[in-house]
Amino acid sequence: MDIQKEINKTGGFTNLELLAKQVVEGFISGMHKSPFHGFSAEFAEHKVYNNGESTKHIDWKLYAKTDKLFTKRYEEETNLRCHIIIDNSSSMHFPKVKEHHLGSLNKISFAVLATACLMNILKKQRDAIGLSIYSDQYDYYAPEKGSERHHQMLLNTLNNTLIHTTESKKTDTYSFLHLIAEKIHRRSLIFLFTDMLQATSSPDKLFEALRHLKYNKHEVILFHTFDSEKELNFDFSNRPTRYVDVETGEFINLYADNIKDNYRKEVADYFYDLKMKCAQYGIKYVAADTTKDFDKILTTYLVERQKFA
Repeated sequence: MDIQKEINKTGGFTNLELLAKQVVEGFISGMHKSPFHGFSAEFAEHKVYNNGESTKHIDWKLYAKTDKLFTKRYEEETNLRCHIIIDNSSSMHFPKVKEHHLGSLNKISFAVLATACLMNILKKQRDAIGLSIYSDQYDYYAPEKGSERHHQMLLNTLNNTLIHTTESKKTDTYSFLHLIAEKIHRRSLIFLFTDMLQATSSPDKLFEALRHLKYNKHEVILFHTFDSEKELNFDFSNRPTRYVDVETGEFINLYADNIKDNYRKEVADYFYDLKMKCAQYGIKYVAADTTKDFDKILTTYLVERQKFA
């Protein structure tokens, strides 16, 4: 099956669950030495097979791929709680794409597919996952659960986020992060997908909210979601063009080359300041470039999960 074609006429992914599974399997097969590159003791209900154990639960498919014996682990259940937060403001739907697939992702579809991939791993490990989506309002909230019914409900919600695009929706992320922080009481792993383009003129308010999320010993990871070609490098043709703010409707007419150098410097400085602020407050900053693959997202999860072992 060509996963590049996994789309439907409504604008969402035809089979988000299958696509996420294929992305995760590709990520695992790309690791070296062991199938999970140092995470085999914790990952995907597998453990190393020891001589003398029953061969009943050996994963022979995994053996065929790795030439190593692993058994499926059923008796141990983990209790990780993960809450994923997605910024669904209009700026997250940039750039406009005709079809969402691996070769054509904007910020929101990157966040949706990345979330589905994380859910795939969490499901394998019997961990609980919750989801929050916000734009100019608190669009969706689901507490952390691990059931199959809950999993399918979240997948459907994620796909609907792509189908029902938002227009002229700006947001003050900090307002909703405070609300979400009040709902998450037990220690959790929290992932936030946002482009960090906020209506507020005070970035301190945003980091106050991120610090609020760190209460109760939560681990907070900021996946700063951006399109490096358009938003970082300002890679546009040098012809007279109208640039429109998708959240406010304001626009400016200009030639890209006239401002490109200054633009790149300002954005690079802003990205650097974000990283420094995150480091200051103990928040893990991860650049989630939509033009790249999902390996950085999944590796971050595996690394952060060790803190909950």
